[in-house]
Amino acid sequence: MATLDTIFDLFSKKRRRYALYYLDQHSGTVSVDEIVDYVVDQESDTPADPIPDEQYDRIDLSLRQVHIPKAAEIDSIEYDRDEGEINIRGTSAEFNAIVTIAKILEQSDRPG
Repeated sequence: MATLDTIFDLFSKKRRRYALYYLDQHSGTVSVDEIVDYVVDQESDTPADPIPDEQYDRIDLSLRQVHIPKAAEIDSIEYDRDEGEINIRGTSAEFNAIVTIAKILEQSDRPG
């Protein structure tokens, strides 16, 4: 079980929260590319418009090198860097509650 400090640290960065939201919506293993695309859409002002390649590459790099490895510090998240895959499994009820609350709060902060 992750400590409260660890969980709050995981949710302290918006990009990492977006990745966690995506993982929470999917069961089993997903590719990091899927997560990158989701985060790009979430960070884009208008998701229908493509973002510049430079910005996409920065998001991709930060997820692969910082945010996903950080998320994988808790037992229920596995990151296979070589395969480019991540899996979330067996999260605690407390973790699930925090993900749900964070998503609700995040959505209420978004313009729209």
